[in-house]
Amino acid sequence: MGIRKSSRASQATTLRQILKRCSSLGKKNQGCDHLPDDVPKGHFPVYVGESRSRYIVPIPWLAHPQFQTLLQLAEEEFGFDHDMVLTIPCEEVVFQSLISMFR
Repeated sequence: MGIRKSSRASQATTLRQILKRCSSLGKKNQGCDHLPDDVPKGHFPVYVGESRSRYIVPIPWLAHPQFQTLLQLAEEEFGFDHDMVLTIPCEEVVFQSLISMFR
């Protein structure tokens, strides 16, 4: 599956937005009560599947082409204009299989 140049530029922008949003996750005492306390620095939460199961994902995984494909699907399905919640539109078993390759 090839990605067009305009899609790559869009993905890069989206990736920067996610990193910006996630860069403060896990930091304490910033005056933001809505940040999850259980997310370690360098990670971010994603919600996967119909049941919206929560996973804590290391930020470097964003660089993996397979994860970027999931991000593109999420952008097409949901957009990224919601408050600090990234939902991945795939079956949970598929997501688990994918992340097992990253470890």
